[in-house]
Amino acid sequence: MATPRMSLFPKMHKVLKRHYKPVPTPDRPVLEHLLYACCLENAPYEAADKALAAVSSSFFDWNEVRVSTVKELAEVMHILPDPAVAANNLKRVLQGVFESAYSFDLESLKKQNLGQAAQRLKKFEGTTPFAINYVTQATLGGHAIPVDRGLFGVFKVLGLAGDEDAASAAVPGLERAIPKNKGVEFGSLAHQLGADFIANPYSPALHKVLLEIAPDAKERLPKRPTKAARAAASEAQAAGKAKAAAKKKAEPGKAKPPASGRVGERPAKADAGKTEPGKSDARDQAAKSEAAKAEAAGKPGKKAAEKRRSAAVGLSKRKPR
Repeated sequence: MATPRMSLFPKMHKVLKRHYKPVPTPDRPVLEHLLYACCLENAPYEAADKALAAVSSSFFDWNEVRVSTVKELAEVMHILPDPAVAANNLKRVLQGVFESAYSFDLESLKKQNLGQAAQRLKKFEGTTPFAINYVTQATLGGHAIPVDRGLFGVFKVLGLAGDEDAASAAVPGLERAIPKNKGVEFGSLAHQLGADFIANPYSPALHKVLLEIAPDAKERLPKRPTKAARAAASEAQAAGKAKAAAKKKAEPGKAKPPASGRVGERPAKADAGKTEPGKSDARDQAAKSEAAKAEAAGKPGKKAAEKRRSAAVGLSKRKPR
């Protein structure tokens, strides 16, 4: 029989304490907590620490980070599992904060109630539910356990969340099952498990921890794809790339313009002086027929042509008056 949902969260907390050590929350300004959350999402704590430190030391100030490209930031944050996504979120957050007050100060959020502070954070582009919950828990004094993609994967295996929960970025009953005074510790332990899930969901050590929490999760453990499945996935990926390349090649915006240069006008034919084969044969036959008739009638057509040519030559030889 499956373990009741609400009692599984406290059990998970006890199991995690045997395998991981809680990470204390450092004292940072609100903005730095938000930027750190951009680095921490789906990443280990150590990697997030190094990434934020690298950004701080590689650029003059937050404004220089704001105006840098995502590619430049991603190169500095390369230690993260997905540096491009983290760099994009971090840059957009800084842009949103700057546009809201033309400064990089969010300390005023501490004076607002949690609802107002969360709404303001949501308005900044680049903020995710994970980042908002992390800031709420780390510096605003609220009870909100941050859950990223890795931890959602863990909850799904344990039977504590489904696809619809991941879509809504919420795990029902989590904050009720874990009291506020244990929220920071549980959040840090669970995040480490989620980061391990992102790094290698097929790890035997990871599966051992998951089964220790929920023995009935054996059938839901991630399984390595077979060779046939990997080959099929590779073929599907190659086919997708080929299709995208063909679509890009056939884009109307890259088609050659008409020869006349006017939109909607048909291009002039390159062989305008040539006639179609069928029409040329018909004209040849008609010409031969006319010639035969002229010859039978005493060739008047030829004489008339000669007279016209003589008249033309005479006119061309006249001197202008």
